Amino acid sequence: MARAEALPTLTRAELVRKPRSLWGDAWSSFRRHRLAMAGTVVFSLLAVATVLGPFIYTADPATIDFAAGYQAPSLVHPFGTNDLGQDLFARALLGGRISMAVGIVAMLISITFGTLVGSLAGFFNRIDGLLMRMTDMFISLPSLPLLLLIVYLFRDALHALFGPVVGIFILVVSVIGLLNWMPVARLVRAQFLSIKRREFVEAARSIGASDVRIITRHMLPNAMSPVLVAASLSVGAAIITESALSFLGLGFPSDRPTWGRMLFDARNFLELAPQMALFPGLLIFLAVISMNYIGDGLRDALDPRRLGA
Repeated sequence: MARAEALPTLTRAELVRKPRSLWGDAWSSFRRHRLAMAGTVVFSLLAVATVLGPFIYTADPATIDFAAGYQAPSLVHPFGTNDLGQDLFARALLGGRISMAVGIVAMLISITFGTLVGSLAGFFNRIDGLLMRMTDMFISLPSLPLLLLIVYLFRDALHALFGPVVGIFILVVSVIGLLNWMPVARLVRAQFLSIKRREFVEAARSIGASDVRIITRHMLPNAMSPVLVAASLSVGAAIITESALSFLGLGFPSDRPTWGRMLFDARNFLELAPQMALFPGLLIFLAVISMNYIGDGLRDALDPRRLGA
């Protein structure tokens, strides 16, 4: 009797199980993925540093001081200086804004266009073949040579219309986004093909819901899991593509640093000042690998077999 009285008394609220949701379970699983959380922290720090860093570290990235050229990293210049005596840390903070903005905006373009094409192909059978053949055609195109050709042909025209920085930014993000939507379209189409015969879609159609409402309110939210994973991975791919363009001299102008442009400027000074290539390359590596780890965490967290476990 004394033992029974010693047992804690549970209230009704404590006995009732808290309701579970898909996104709540996914977030709980994502938090347990150590590499994904580490990637989230690293990418968040990079984003905050590139956005707020130039306001805190006020060294002018454009100031030229030939007497201070080729300096090694120090307290005065954390990343050292380049051949013109410019502070590499200030240039890396400013250049990170452009590199990460290119990655995010190009990802939004590719995800939006790929989701649109994939949802239409998966829902409407009469245009499925046409859209998928168009997707196959874009997949067969060599991306990098085509990207270089488009940038070379339209760079001067957009430079004259929007200026040297905005024009190149619009061109680069548009081309990168429109050359990387095909995997997203195939993922969304596969999801739509598996969803459109389910009971909740038939129920929505039976009560007179329009095709647009069925797609946007019922099917698309249930097909977002692979899209989120593809979005996280495409950010890193877009950053690498922009860096490759800048390294080849077809990216942003020399007075507007990006991480890829800094690598291009360092190509002739690798022995004399290796820090000119080391730190921009390290920032690109950290940004890309952190997004890859985030993508791995999202893939595991949104896996229905894991959520049902």
